[in-house]
Amino acid sequence: MKRLLFFIMTVGLVFTSCDSNKNEITPINQDIDMSDFYVYTDDYDASASKTVSSKDKVKTCYTMKMLNKQLLENPSLERKMYEIEYHTRRFISSKKPSGVGNGNNGGNNGDNGGSEEPVDDGLGTLNIPVYVYVIYSNSQQNISDAQINSQITVLNNDFNDADFSDVRHEFQNLGADIDINFNLQVIDREYNSRTDWGLNDAVKAAYPAVNGYLTMWVAPITPGYLGYAQFPGGKASTDGVVMSPQYFGSSEYDTQGNFYLDAPFDLGRTTTHEVGHWMNLRHIWGDGRCRQDDFVSDTPSSDGPNYRCDLLEVSCKSTDMVENYMDYSDDGCMGLFTNGQKFRMRAVFASGGPRAALVGN
Repeated sequence: MKRLLFFIMTVGLVFTSCDSNKNEITPINQDIDMSDFYVYTDDYDASASKTVSSKDKVKTCYTMKMLNKQLLENPSLERKMYEIEYHTRRFISSKKPSGVGNGNNGGNNGDNGGSEEPVDDGLGTLNIPVYVYVIYSNSQQNISDAQINSQITVLNNDFNDADFSDVRHEFQNLGADIDINFNLQVIDREYNSRTDWGLNDAVKAAYPAVNGYLTMWVAPITPGYLGYAQFPGGKASTDGVVMSPQYFGSSEYDTQGNFYLDAPFDLGRTTTHEVGHWMNLRHIWGDGRCRQDDFVSDTPSSDGPNYRCDLLEVSCKSTDMVENYMDYSDDGCMGLFTNGQKFRMRAVFASGGPRAALVGN
């Protein structure tokens, strides 16, 4: 009987050990701390979030849910994203003083890395060619060239911003000029009778990403979601960002009053947010409440997304950076990327990075 019990316990330990190692990744080497790396994230329910009521229109991005789905479908993606993160951290550590926006669990420790003098990463001004699909089933969804151009203008303004007087004083010294330009090359208009493309990349299957461009799909998706992006490392045919047409462009440039836009998400910041994901930025709250980092040292910790524009919100013992483009605030509330976020985004275009070919590095 004792032998039988011993055998059962031994087998149980073996299975437990195998299960605990199922998602472990063997480190590349020991020169970069990757101990805080993660890919799978929590799902968030807007109804349970702060400063939001059932009557509010709230910003909702499907990017992290899409990432979880892609990870389940493609077991090799986690390793690929690990390697991209390793490359990102090594690039940052080679260019910046220790502790400035490097991730490595530094985002929640109060480190004010962004207050340092900007450091030249050697990449210069980056120019991104853009290919825009407009997939429409009616004339309203077939948005005008002017509306499309207004979105490109917003992107260029947001990614080349050097004036942060529109955000609270405590965050002004953290704002960064990302020094990235977006050049609209192609507008491809495609009529399709389908009225809802959902959230499972059906629109990309019908109209694949175009190699050599940041591909944008402007198409009606599931109501309640504004857009979603693909992180570096995913399939080439689905690489890019998706936005519903009423959240693509800015009413500030609507001189004729005929843009198809839905306030308060009518200033083009949905696309700014999704392009941030496409350049390897996580949501500012890390999609894991206070215990999980966004891999950026100069963004304060947060316990979840912020909606509307509550500038008094405090969580995880710090003031929330509600104005950050990677939160869920209303478009008019948003106003900055940080220096730490800048280095993460630009690292993907460095030599050996997942998007280096797009800018010729």
